[in-house]
Amino acid sequence: MEGLDRDYWVPEHVRAWLRGLGFSLPLEDMEPHIRAWDRWMRALGDFYDYKDTDGVGRVYEVHRRSIHPAMRVCREWGALLLNDKTQVACDDQACTDWLAAWMARTGFLAAAQECVVRAFGLGTGAWALWVDAGAREVRVRRYDARMVVPLTWDEEGVTECAFVTRAFWRGRAVDQVQLHLKGAGGEFFSPGEYASKGSLAAGSSRPGSSPLESSGAEGTYRIVTACFDRDGNRVEPEGVCPVYETGSVFPTFSLVRPAIDNTRVDMSPYGQSVFADAVDAIQAVDLCYDAMMSEIDNGKMRVFLSDVMFDVERDGKGGRVSIPFGKADCTVFRKVMSTEDTIHEFAPQLRTEDQARAFRVALQTLGDLCGFGINYFDLENVGYVKTATEVSADNSALMRNIRRHEHALEGAIAGICHALLAVGRGLGVELPDEGGIRVTFDDSIISDTASDKRQDMDEVAAGLMRPWEYRCKWYGEDEGAARAAVAAGAREGSE
Repeated sequence: MEGLDRDYWVPEHVRAWLRGLGFSLPLEDMEPHIRAWDRWMRALGDFYDYKDTDGVGRVYEVHRRSIHPAMRVCREWGALLLNDKTQVACDDQACTDWLAAWMARTGFLAAAQECVVRAFGLGTGAWALWVDAGAREVRVRRYDARMVVPLTWDEEGVTECAFVTRAFWRGRAVDQVQLHLKGAGGEFFSPGEYASKGSLAAGSSRPGSSPLESSGAEGTYRIVTACFDRDGNRVEPEGVCPVYETGSVFPTFSLVRPAIDNTRVDMSPYGQSVFADAVDAIQAVDLCYDAMMSEIDNGKMRVFLSDVMFDVERDGKGGRVSIPFGKADCTVFRKVMSTEDTIHEFAPQLRTEDQARAFRVALQTLGDLCGFGINYFDLENVGYVKTATEVSADNSALMRNIRRHEHALEGAIAGICHALLAVGRGLGVELPDEGGIRVTFDDSIISDTASDKRQDMDEVAAGLMRPWEYRCKWYGEDEGAARAAVAAGAREGSE
Protein backbone atom coordinates (compact mmCIF):
# COMPACT_ATOMS: atom_id res chain seq x y z
CA MET A 1 0.00 0.00 0.00
CA GLU A 2 1.27 3.47 -0.82
CA GLY A 3 3.00 5.20 2.05
CA LEU A 4 3.65 2.16 4.23
CA ASP A 5 7.41 2.63 4.35
CA ARG A 6 9.45 0.17 6.35
CA ASP A 7 11.63 3.00 7.69
CA TYR A 8 10.29 6.53 7.98
CA TRP A 9 12.72 9.43 7.86
CA VAL A 10 12.08 13.10 7.24
CA PRO A 11 11.60 13.32 3.44
CA GLU A 12 13.68 15.70 1.37
CA HIS A 13 10.77 17.91 0.30
CA VAL A 14 9.97 18.61 3.97
CA ARG A 15 13.59 19.47 4.62
CA ALA A 16 13.62 21.80 1.62
CA TRP A 17 10.47 23.50 2.91
CA LEU A 18 12.03 24.08 6.34
CA ARG A 19 15.19 25.42 4.73
CA GLY A 20 13.04 27.74 2.63
CA LEU A 21 11.70 29.22 5.85
CA GLY A 22 15.26 30.01 6.88
CA PHE A 23 15.94 27.19 9.33
CA SER A 24 19.14 25.18 9.37
CA LEU A 25 18.54 21.53 10.21
CA PRO A 26 20.70 19.86 12.88
CA LEU A 27 19.17 16.51 11.90
CA GLU A 28 21.44 16.26 8.89
CA ASP A 29 24.61 16.14 11.00
CA MET A 30 23.18 13.59 13.44
CA GLU A 31 21.30 11.43 10.94
CA PRO A 32 24.17 9.00 10.16
CA HIS A 33 24.55 8.24 13.87
CA ILE A 34 20.79 7.92 14.43
CA ARG A 35 20.48 5.55 11.47
CA ALA A 36 23.32 3.40 12.82
CA TRP A 37 21.75 3.24 16.31
CA ASP A 38 18.39 2.33 14.79
CA ARG A 39 19.94 -0.60 12.93
CA TRP A 40 21.68 -1.88 16.06
CA MET A 41 18.36 -1.78 17.91
CA ARG A 42 16.80 -3.94 15.19
CA ALA A 43 19.89 -6.17 14.76
CA LEU A 44 20.30 -5.30 11.08
CA GLY A 45 23.35 -4.61 8.96
CA ASP A 46 26.52 -6.21 7.66
CA PHE A 47 27.42 -7.60 11.06
CA TYR A 48 24.28 -9.76 11.10
CA ASP A 49 23.84 -10.56 7.41
CA TYR A 50 26.96 -11.02 5.33
CA LYS A 51 28.49 -13.21 2.61
CA ASP A 52 31.22 -15.80 3.05
CA THR A 53 33.16 -18.12 0.73
CA ASP A 54 33.66 -21.85 1.13
CA GLY A 55 36.74 -23.89 0.25
CA VAL A 56 35.90 -24.16 -3.44
CA GLY A 57 35.09 -20.48 -3.92
CA ARG A 58 31.30 -20.63 -3.70
CA VAL A 59 29.72 -17.54 -2.09
CA TYR A 60 26.88 -18.05 0.34
CA GLU A 61 24.86 -15.85 2.67
CA VAL A 62 25.28 -16.05 6.41
CA HIS A 63 22.91 -14.80 9.15
CA ARG A 64 24.28 -14.26 12.63
CA ARG A 65 21.94 -15.09 15.50
CA SER A 66 21.13 -12.25 17.89
CA ILE A 67 19.45 -11.69 21.23
CA HIS A 68 19.01 -7.99 20.30
CA PRO A 69 21.26 -6.64 23.07
CA ALA A 70 20.80 -2.98 22.08
CA MET A 71 17.02 -3.21 22.24
CA ARG A 72 17.24 -5.11 25.52
CA VAL A 73 19.34 -2.33 27.04
CA CYS A 74 16.80 0.30 26.00
CA ARG A 75 13.84 -1.70 27.27
CA GLU A 76 15.55 -2.23 30.60
CA TRP A 77 16.06 1.51 31.00
CA GLY A 78 12.43 2.17 30.10
CA ALA A 79 11.24 -0.33 32.71
CA LEU A 80 13.61 0.99 35.37
CA LEU A 81 12.65 4.64 34.94
CA LEU A 82 8.91 4.67 34.23
CA ASN A 83 6.02 2.42 35.23
CA ASP A 84 2.40 2.73 36.32
CA LYS A 85 3.48 3.68 39.87
CA THR A 86 5.09 6.92 38.71
CA GLN A 87 3.23 9.89 40.19
CA VAL A 88 2.95 13.48 38.97
CA ALA A 89 1.90 15.98 41.63
CA CYS A 90 1.26 19.73 41.49
CA ASP A 91 1.27 22.27 44.30
CA ASP A 92 -2.50 22.50 43.81
CA GLN A 93 -4.43 19.29 44.46
CA ALA A 94 -7.13 20.06 41.86
CA CYS A 95 -4.49 20.09 39.12
CA THR A 96 -2.97 16.87 40.49
CA ASP A 97 -6.36 15.14 40.35
CA TRP A 98 -7.02 16.39 36.81
CA LEU A 99 -3.62 15.20 35.60
CA ALA A 100 -4.11 11.78 37.21
CA ALA A 101 -7.52 11.38 35.55
CA TRP A 102 -6.14 12.52 32.20
CA MET A 103 -3.21 10.10 32.36
CA ALA A 104 -5.49 7.22 33.30
CA ARG A 105 -7.86 8.06 30.43
CA THR A 106 -5.19 8.46 27.76
CA GLY A 107 -2.70 5.80 28.92
CA PHE A 108 0.07 8.37 29.00
CA LEU A 109 2.50 6.47 31.23
CA ALA A 110 2.45 3.31 29.10
CA ALA A 111 3.13 5.36 25.96
CA ALA A 112 5.72 7.43 27.85
CA GLN A 113 7.71 4.30 28.68
CA GLU A 114 7.87 3.39 24.99
CA CYS A 115 9.03 6.94 24.26
CA VAL A 116 11.85 6.52 26.79
CA VAL A 117 12.85 3.20 25.19
CA ARG A 118 13.20 4.80 21.75
CA ALA A 119 14.81 7.96 23.13
CA PHE A 120 17.49 6.00 24.96
CA GLY A 121 18.15 3.98 21.83
CA LEU A 122 18.25 6.80 19.27
CA GLY A 123 19.47 9.50 21.64
CA THR A 124 16.38 11.70 21.43
CA GLY A 125 12.62 11.41 21.81
CA ALA A 126 9.86 13.91 22.37
CA TRP A 127 6.36 14.51 23.63
CA ALA A 128 4.30 17.17 21.86
CA LEU A 129 0.77 18.42 22.37
CA TRP A 130 -1.88 17.56 19.82
CA VAL A 131 -5.12 19.55 20.10
CA ASP A 132 -8.56 18.55 18.86
CA ALA A 133 -10.23 21.95 19.00
CA GLY A 134 -13.60 20.59 17.84
CA ALA A 135 -13.81 18.00 20.61
CA ARG A 136 -12.03 20.39 23.01
CA GLU A 137 -9.55 17.66 23.85
CA VAL A 138 -5.77 17.76 24.17
CA ARG A 139 -3.50 14.76 23.80
CA VAL A 140 0.23 14.11 23.93
CA ARG A 141 1.90 12.35 21.04
CA ARG A 142 5.34 10.74 21.17
CA TYR A 143 8.11 10.97 18.60
CA ASP A 144 11.59 9.54 18.23
CA ALA A 145 14.76 11.12 16.86
CA ARG A 146 13.88 10.26 13.25
CA MET A 147 10.86 12.60 13.41
CA VAL A 148 12.23 15.42 15.60
CA VAL A 149 13.79 18.54 14.03
CA PRO A 150 14.85 21.21 16.56
CA LEU A 151 14.59 24.71 15.12
CA THR A 152 15.78 27.08 17.85
CA TRP A 153 18.06 26.07 20.70
CA ASP A 154 20.95 27.07 22.92
CA GLU A 155 22.76 25.66 25.94
CA GLU A 156 19.58 25.90 28.04
CA GLY A 157 17.53 23.74 25.69
CA VAL A 158 15.28 23.72 22.65
CA THR A 159 12.63 26.45 22.47
CA GLU A 160 11.14 25.72 19.03
CA CYS A 161 10.81 22.39 17.27
CA ALA A 162 9.21 20.65 14.28
CA PHE A 163 7.76 17.13 14.25
CA VAL A 164 7.33 15.19 11.02
CA THR A 165 5.09 12.12 10.73
CA ARG A 166 3.23 10.10 8.11
CA ALA A 167 -0.57 10.38 8.03
CA PHE A 168 -3.28 9.16 5.66
CA TRP A 169 -5.96 11.33 4.13
CA ARG A 170 -8.60 9.79 1.84
CA GLY A 171 -6.39 6.76 1.32
CA ARG A 172 -3.35 8.83 0.35
CA ALA A 173 -0.15 9.05 2.35
CA VAL A 174 0.78 12.59 3.38
CA ASP A 175 3.70 13.98 5.33
CA GLN A 176 2.44 16.08 8.21
CA VAL A 177 4.71 18.74 9.70
CA GLN A 178 3.86 20.46 12.98
CA LEU A 179 5.97 23.40 14.05
CA HIS A 180 5.78 24.45 17.70
CA LEU A 181 6.81 28.10 17.52
CA LYS A 182 7.07 30.77 20.17
CA GLY A 183 5.36 34.06 19.39
CA ALA A 184 4.99 33.36 15.65
CA GLY A 185 3.19 35.82 13.44
CA GLY A 186 -0.49 35.37 12.76
CA GLU A 187 -0.21 35.04 8.99
CA PHE A 188 0.26 31.54 7.61
CA PHE A 189 2.90 30.83 5.02
CA SER A 190 3.70 28.53 2.14
CA PRO A 191 7.00 26.93 1.01
CA GLY A 192 9.45 29.46 -0.36
CA GLU A 193 7.03 32.35 -0.09
CA TYR A 194 9.23 34.22 2.35
CA ALA A 195 12.60 32.72 1.49
CA SER A 196 13.74 35.95 -0.14
CA LYS A 197 12.76 38.12 2.81
CA GLY A 198 15.63 37.07 5.05
CA SER A 199 17.18 34.14 6.77
CA LEU A 200 16.30 32.55 10.06
CA ALA A 201 19.22 31.06 11.91
CA ALA A 202 18.72 28.05 14.12
CA GLY A 203 19.99 29.15 17.51
CA SER A 204 19.54 31.96 19.96
CA SER A 205 19.76 34.73 17.32
CA ARG A 206 17.33 35.04 14.42
CA PRO A 207 18.41 37.86 12.06
CA GLY A 208 16.37 39.07 9.18
CA SER A 209 12.62 39.25 8.64
CA SER A 210 10.50 36.15 8.57
CA PRO A 211 6.83 35.25 8.74
CA LEU A 212 7.68 33.33 11.91
CA GLU A 213 8.97 36.33 13.80
CA SER A 214 6.99 37.34 16.88
CA SER A 215 4.33 39.96 16.32
CA GLY A 216 3.55 40.28 20.02
CA ALA A 217 5.30 40.36 23.37
CA GLU A 218 3.30 37.67 25.14
CA GLY A 219 5.66 34.90 24.01
CA THR A 220 2.97 32.22 23.79
CA TYR A 221 3.26 29.14 21.62
CA ARG A 222 1.50 28.39 18.36
CA ILE A 223 1.24 25.07 16.55
CA VAL A 224 1.62 25.45 12.78
CA THR A 225 0.60 22.46 10.66
CA ALA A 226 1.44 21.79 7.01
CA CYS A 227 0.85 18.67 4.90
CA PHE A 228 2.56 17.44 1.72
CA ASP A 229 1.87 14.61 -0.68
CA ARG A 230 4.52 12.13 -1.82
CA ASP A 231 5.59 14.50 -4.60
CA GLY A 232 6.19 17.39 -2.20
CA ASN A 233 3.04 19.35 -3.13
CA ARG A 234 1.11 21.14 -0.40
CA VAL A 235 -2.26 19.62 0.46
CA GLU A 236 -4.87 20.92 2.87
CA PRO A 237 -6.83 18.07 4.47
CA GLU A 238 -10.22 18.97 5.85
CA GLY A 239 -10.38 19.59 9.56
CA VAL A 240 -6.69 20.46 9.97
CA CYS A 241 -6.10 23.88 11.51
CA PRO A 242 -3.10 25.55 9.85
CA VAL A 243 -2.28 27.73 12.88
CA TYR A 244 -3.50 27.09 16.42
CA GLU A 245 -2.80 29.58 19.18
CA THR A 246 -2.31 27.55 22.38
CA GLY A 247 -2.03 30.47 24.78
CA SER A 248 0.69 28.60 26.67
CA VAL A 249 3.85 30.37 27.76
CA PHE A 250 5.36 26.93 28.39
CA PRO A 251 6.86 25.02 25.44
CA THR A 252 4.17 22.77 24.00
CA PHE A 253 6.70 19.95 23.63
CA SER A 254 9.41 18.29 25.69
CA LEU A 255 12.52 16.52 24.46
CA VAL A 256 13.53 13.26 26.15
CA ARG A 257 17.24 12.49 26.18
CA PRO A 258 19.51 10.27 28.27
CA ALA A 259 21.67 12.11 30.78
CA ILE A 260 24.71 11.53 28.56
CA ASP A 261 26.76 14.17 26.74
CA ASN A 262 26.60 14.07 22.96
CA THR A 263 30.19 13.40 21.88
CA ARG A 264 29.29 12.75 18.23
CA VAL A 265 28.31 16.28 17.13
CA ASP A 266 29.33 19.35 19.12
CA MET A 267 26.60 21.77 20.23
CA SER A 268 23.87 19.57 18.79
CA PRO A 269 20.38 19.73 20.35
CA TYR A 270 20.15 15.97 19.94
CA GLY A 271 21.18 13.50 22.61
CA GLN A 272 23.34 10.41 22.35
CA SER A 273 22.27 6.78 22.47
CA VAL A 274 22.80 5.06 25.80
CA PHE A 275 24.70 2.30 23.98
CA ALA A 276 26.68 4.58 21.64
CA ASP A 277 29.97 3.70 23.37
CA ALA A 278 29.06 0.01 23.78
CA VAL A 279 28.74 -1.11 20.15
CA ASP A 280 31.77 -3.39 20.49
CA ALA A 281 30.16 -5.00 23.55
CA ILE A 282 26.93 -5.52 21.60
CA GLN A 283 28.92 -7.29 18.90
CA ALA A 284 30.71 -9.41 21.52
CA VAL A 285 27.41 -10.52 23.06
CA ASP A 286 25.97 -11.66 19.74
CA LEU A 287 29.26 -13.21 18.62
CA CYS A 288 29.35 -15.35 21.78
CA TYR A 289 25.66 -16.23 21.52
CA ASP A 290 25.92 -17.20 17.85
CA ALA A 291 29.06 -19.25 18.50
CA MET A 292 27.38 -21.07 21.38
CA MET A 293 24.29 -21.90 19.33
CA SER A 294 26.41 -22.99 16.35
CA GLU A 295 28.41 -25.25 18.65
CA ILE A 296 25.24 -26.96 19.82
CA ASP A 297 23.94 -27.29 16.26
CA ASN A 298 27.22 -28.65 14.88
CA GLY A 299 27.76 -30.90 17.89
CA LYS A 300 24.71 -33.10 17.32
CA MET A 301 25.34 -36.84 17.18
CA ARG A 302 26.05 -38.19 13.67
CA VAL A 303 25.08 -41.76 12.74
CA PHE A 304 26.93 -43.49 9.88
CA LEU A 305 25.16 -46.52 8.37
CA SER A 306 26.60 -49.15 6.05
CA ASP A 307 25.21 -49.71 2.56
CA VAL A 308 23.56 -52.93 3.70
CA MET A 309 21.21 -50.89 5.96
CA PHE A 310 19.61 -49.15 2.99
CA ASP A 311 16.98 -50.52 0.64
CA VAL A 312 17.24 -49.64 -3.03
CA GLU A 313 14.69 -48.79 -5.68
CA ARG A 314 14.56 -47.88 -9.36
CA ASP A 315 14.77 -44.19 -10.15
CA GLY A 316 12.75 -44.46 -13.40
CA LYS A 317 15.86 -44.06 -15.56
CA GLY A 318 17.19 -47.57 -15.15
CA GLY A 319 19.37 -46.68 -12.16
CA ARG A 320 19.21 -47.90 -8.57
CA VAL A 321 19.07 -45.44 -5.69
CA SER A 322 19.05 -45.98 -1.96
CA ILE A 323 15.85 -45.31 -0.06
CA PRO A 324 16.83 -42.85 2.71
CA PHE A 325 15.50 -42.98 6.26
CA GLY A 326 14.66 -39.30 6.00
CA LYS A 327 16.68 -36.12 6.28
CA ALA A 328 16.69 -36.29 10.09
CA ASP A 329 18.37 -32.90 10.24
CA CYS A 330 21.48 -34.20 8.48
CA THR A 331 22.36 -36.57 11.32
CA VAL A 332 22.16 -39.88 9.38
CA PHE A 333 24.80 -40.57 6.73
CA ARG A 334 25.47 -43.49 4.34
CA LYS A 335 28.92 -45.13 4.24
CA VAL A 336 29.49 -45.95 0.57
CA MET A 337 30.82 -49.42 -0.33
CA SER A 338 31.07 -50.44 3.30
CA THR A 339 29.88 -53.64 4.94
CA GLU A 340 31.84 -53.43 8.19
CA ASP A 341 30.75 -51.51 11.26
CA THR A 342 27.13 -51.60 10.19
CA ILE A 343 26.24 -48.75 12.59
CA HIS A 344 28.83 -46.19 13.71
CA GLU A 345 28.02 -43.26 16.04
CA PHE A 346 30.03 -40.07 16.41
CA ALA A 347 29.31 -37.36 19.01
CA PRO A 348 31.71 -34.36 19.02
CA GLN A 349 32.76 -32.93 22.35
CA LEU A 350 30.98 -29.63 23.04
CA ARG A 351 32.79 -26.52 24.28
CA THR A 352 29.68 -24.78 25.55
CA GLU A 353 31.07 -24.21 29.04
CA ASP A 354 33.95 -22.13 27.71
CA GLN A 355 31.62 -20.24 25.40
CA ALA A 356 29.12 -19.64 28.21
CA ARG A 357 31.89 -18.03 30.25
CA ALA A 358 32.76 -15.77 27.32
CA PHE A 359 29.05 -14.95 26.90
CA ARG A 360 28.84 -13.99 30.56
CA VAL A 361 31.86 -11.67 30.31
CA ALA A 362 30.35 -10.02 27.22
CA LEU A 363 27.05 -9.44 29.06
CA GLN A 364 28.83 -8.01 32.08
CA THR A 365 30.81 -5.65 29.86
CA LEU A 366 27.64 -4.55 28.09
CA GLY A 367 25.90 -3.83 31.39
CA ASP A 368 28.86 -1.85 32.70
CA LEU A 369 29.21 0.28 29.55
CA CYS A 370 25.46 1.01 29.41
CA GLY A 371 25.25 2.23 33.00
CA PHE A 372 23.73 -0.81 34.75
CA GLY A 373 26.86 -1.90 36.59
CA ILE A 374 28.87 -5.04 36.00
CA ASN A 375 26.50 -7.34 37.91
CA TYR A 376 23.19 -6.38 36.30
CA PHE A 377 23.43 -8.84 33.40
CA ASP A 378 24.71 -12.03 34.97
CA LEU A 379 24.35 -15.62 33.85
CA GLU A 380 25.46 -17.50 36.95
CA ASN A 381 23.60 -15.64 39.69
CA VAL A 382 20.14 -14.97 38.28
CA GLY A 383 19.94 -16.58 34.88
CA TYR A 384 19.93 -14.48 31.73
CA VAL A 385 19.14 -11.07 33.21
CA LYS A 386 18.02 -9.71 36.52
CA THR A 387 14.43 -8.64 36.89
CA ALA A 388 13.61 -5.26 38.36
CA THR A 389 12.89 -6.69 41.82
CA GLU A 390 16.19 -8.58 41.82
CA VAL A 391 18.38 -5.51 41.45
CA SER A 392 20.46 -5.28 44.61
CA ALA A 393 20.30 -2.04 46.55
CA ASP A 394 24.09 -1.90 46.81
CA ASN A 395 24.58 -1.52 43.05
CA SER A 396 25.98 1.98 43.35
CA ALA A 397 26.70 2.39 39.61
CA LEU A 398 23.10 1.63 38.71
CA MET A 399 21.71 3.90 41.44
CA ARG A 400 23.86 6.85 40.36
CA ASN A 401 22.83 6.50 36.73
CA ILE A 402 19.15 6.06 37.56
CA ARG A 403 19.22 9.28 39.57
CA ARG A 404 20.87 11.15 36.70
CA HIS A 405 18.34 9.89 34.14
CA GLU A 406 15.41 10.54 36.53
CA HIS A 407 16.50 14.14 36.98
CA ALA A 408 16.53 14.72 33.22
CA LEU A 409 13.26 12.84 32.74
CA GLU A 410 11.51 14.75 35.52
CA GLY A 411 12.14 18.03 33.72
CA ALA A 412 10.67 16.66 30.48
CA ILE A 413 7.54 15.27 32.19
CA ALA A 414 6.98 18.42 34.26
CA GLY A 415 7.42 20.61 31.17
CA ILE A 416 4.81 18.80 29.07
CA CYS A 417 2.41 18.74 32.04
CA HIS A 418 2.74 22.54 32.47
CA ALA A 419 1.85 23.00 28.80
CA LEU A 420 -0.96 20.44 29.04
CA LEU A 421 -2.61 22.31 31.91
CA ALA A 422 -2.20 25.66 30.15
CA VAL A 423 -3.80 24.42 26.93
CA GLY A 424 -6.53 22.69 28.95
CA ARG A 425 -7.47 26.02 30.49
CA GLY A 426 -7.64 27.51 27.01
CA LEU A 427 -10.12 24.77 26.05
CA GLY A 428 -12.40 25.69 28.94
CA VAL A 429 -11.20 23.45 31.77
CA GLU A 430 -11.47 25.34 35.04
CA LEU A 431 -8.16 24.80 36.74
CA PRO A 432 -6.22 27.01 39.16
CA ASP A 433 -2.53 27.78 38.83
CA GLU A 434 -0.69 24.49 39.32
CA GLY A 435 2.42 26.04 40.85
CA GLY A 436 5.34 23.65 40.83
CA ILE A 437 5.15 20.13 39.42
CA ARG A 438 7.13 17.25 40.91
CA VAL A 439 7.48 13.70 39.65
CA THR A 440 7.79 10.79 42.07
CA PHE A 441 9.42 7.76 40.49
CA ASP A 442 8.94 4.21 41.69
CA ASP A 443 12.33 3.40 43.19
CA SER A 444 11.40 -0.01 44.58
CA ILE A 445 13.61 -1.44 41.84
CA ILE A 446 16.75 -0.09 43.53
CA SER A 447 15.64 0.29 47.14
CA ASP A 448 13.21 -1.34 49.54
CA THR A 449 10.24 1.02 49.39
CA ALA A 450 8.41 -0.81 52.18
CA SER A 451 11.40 -0.34 54.49
CA ASP A 452 11.63 3.33 53.59
CA LYS A 453 7.94 3.77 54.41
CA ARG A 454 8.38 2.00 57.75
CA GLN A 455 11.34 4.23 58.57
CA ASP A 456 9.33 7.36 57.79
CA MET A 457 6.43 6.06 59.90
CA ASP A 458 8.84 5.56 62.80
CA GLU A 459 10.00 9.14 62.36
CA VAL A 460 6.37 10.31 62.41
CA ALA A 461 5.80 8.38 65.64
CA ALA A 462 8.96 9.93 67.12
CA GLY A 463 7.90 13.43 66.10
CA LEU A 464 10.75 13.87 63.62
CA MET A 465 8.37 13.99 60.64
CA ARG A 466 4.89 15.48 60.63
CA PRO A 467 2.03 13.27 59.37
CA TRP A 468 1.12 15.62 56.55
CA GLU A 469 4.73 15.54 55.32
CA TYR A 470 4.49 11.76 55.14
CA ARG A 471 1.34 12.00 52.99
CA CYS A 472 2.96 14.56 50.71
CA LYS A 473 5.97 12.29 50.19
CA TRP A 474 4.23 8.96 49.70
CA TYR A 475 0.74 9.87 48.40
CA GLY A 476 1.61 12.79 46.09
CA GLU A 477 -0.76 15.19 47.88
CA ASP A 478 -0.21 18.91 48.23
CA GLU A 479 0.19 20.39 51.70
CA GLY A 480 -3.43 21.52 52.02
CA ALA A 481 -4.91 18.15 51.03
CA ALA A 482 -2.44 16.30 53.26
CA ARG A 483 -3.24 18.48 56.29
CA ALA A 484 -6.98 18.05 55.68
CA ALA A 485 -6.63 14.26 55.45
CA VAL A 486 -4.61 14.13 58.67
CA ALA A 487 -7.18 16.32 60.45
CA ALA A 488 -10.05 14.16 59.18
CA GLY A 489 -8.27 11.04 60.41
CA ALA A 490 -7.70 12.60 63.80
CA ARG A 491 -11.40 13.54 64.13
CA GLU A 492 -12.47 10.00 63.19
CA GLY A 493 -10.05 8.56 65.73
CA SER A 494 -11.42 10.72 68.53
CA GLU A 495 -15.04 9.74 67.92
